[in-house]
Amino acid sequence: MELISNSAHSQTFWTYLVFLFIELIYTKGAESASSKAEVERHLELGRDFLARGQLQDALTHYHAAVEGDSRNYLTFFKRGTVYLALGKARLAISDLDRALELKPDFTTARAQRGSVYLKMGDFNKAEIDLYSALQEDPYNEETNYLYQRINPAREQLDLVHDVMKNRDYQTAITLLTQLLEISPWCPEVRELRAQSHLFMGDRLSAVSDFRSVNRLMQDGSDDLTSHIFKLSKLLYEIGHAADALKEIRECLKLDPEHKLCFPFYKKIKKIDKFIGDAQMYQENNEYENCISSAEKVLKNEKEVQMIIFGANQLLCSCSVKNDKYSDAITYCNAALKIDKDPHTLCDLAEALIGEEMYDDAIRSYQEAMEIDDHLQRAKEGVERAKRLQKQAEKRDYYKILGVTRSATKQEIVKAYRKMAQKWHPDNFATNESEKKIAEKKFIDIAAAKEVLTDPEKRAQFDNGEDPLDPEGKANGFRHGNPFQHFQHHGSPFQFKFHFS
Repeated sequence: MELISNSAHSQTFWTYLVFLFIELIYTKGAESASSKAEVERHLELGRDFLARGQLQDALTHYHAAVEGDSRNYLTFFKRGTVYLALGKARLAISDLDRALELKPDFTTARAQRGSVYLKMGDFNKAEIDLYSALQEDPYNEETNYLYQRINPAREQLDLVHDVMKNRDYQTAITLLTQLLEISPWCPEVRELRAQSHLFMGDRLSAVSDFRSVNRLMQDGSDDLTSHIFKLSKLLYEIGHAADALKEIRECLKLDPEHKLCFPFYKKIKKIDKFIGDAQMYQENNEYENCISSAEKVLKNEKEVQMIIFGANQLLCSCSVKNDKYSDAITYCNAALKIDKDPHTLCDLAEALIGEEMYDDAIRSYQEAMEIDDHLQRAKEGVERAKRLQKQAEKRDYYKILGVTRSATKQEIVKAYRKMAQKWHPDNFATNESEKKIAEKKFIDIAAAKEVLTDPEKRAQFDNGEDPLDPEGKANGFRHGNPFQHFQHHGSPFQFKFHFS
């Protein structure tokens, strides 16, 4: 009985194991089917987003598909295609490598990888892949076309190095621009063209190429920090301190203690603050503070010419607006020695007008127009300077009251009262000749007050037109009683005249 019992127990145990095994297989199969369906759903969504040009959304679903099935070579190939569309060549290569590991005879992926290598300027790897693809599909037109471009591109790059050794940088730029049609993702070609632009003095074009180099190297280069430093330094040298600071911060994100980036960051951070402060004060019409901040730039930067130019340009503009015409002329000329900027020439002309040097002002405006013949400020400035020159031969209402051109209405009224009291005709009643002089001055003082306290008339006068010019229209100062203005406009002075 005990043997029978043990045998029955053993049979029950093995039956349980069989059912457990069947259940595991079923569960595994169900999970596998579910996982496969999920992968297919992500692939379908990825295709839809890709067709609509929503690349990031497509990439998200291809990521999910790869995680769901890491043995599917087509999934890696499709994700690599999206990376290519996003310009992420190194990541695309990684996915194409994985696709070819899973399926070595995948000719389309091999040809695609060869094409990417060619665009990256890796001619040797491009040649291996494209040749191998042609062994499998010798009549493929696209693959044949790309393969035929490899040797000419390789030879052209060798020629570039030769012409650069001979300092023929313009030819190098032409050759490199042609090469970029074949290898647009090649950092070496971009950097060589950037260097050639620098030798030709075209710093803005060099900046554009260096930016491209950095973008191309973002997905895997160990040398990215040195390239960021190079770009930041170049931006600073062309006077773009804020952009230089932005780039150098990117370097410090990668290496906070970088031996080149960190000290450079400390310097340009200070300069950028002074420049930013000066620009802010200029916009807020706080010209004294603008001048003070711009002077700090000059104290802290003695070598980089375009930063010095920018500081002098700010000093020139703010000094003009602050009626410091002599200082403005000095600063404008210092800036113009570095760069013949048309706007700075216009600022210089404004300062020269302030010093009543009208011929020089006209020449400065004309020089600005030679540089930029569409600069409306210069065109209008020439005409204004000519009118002011003509006006200078007549009455200058600012001089009559002894105020600056930027004087407020309150300052003008105060000056008017002071001058009117001084030249009141009753003060000269005992001397007929002095009385006549006083009457003339008193009329001019009143005219100055009328024009300069009326916004419309003052604007006319500042533009070189005298609103009280008798040649333009009749007015109370040239016809009838010369003092009727005071009798009918509430003059604070009461007096009588006795004419013989």
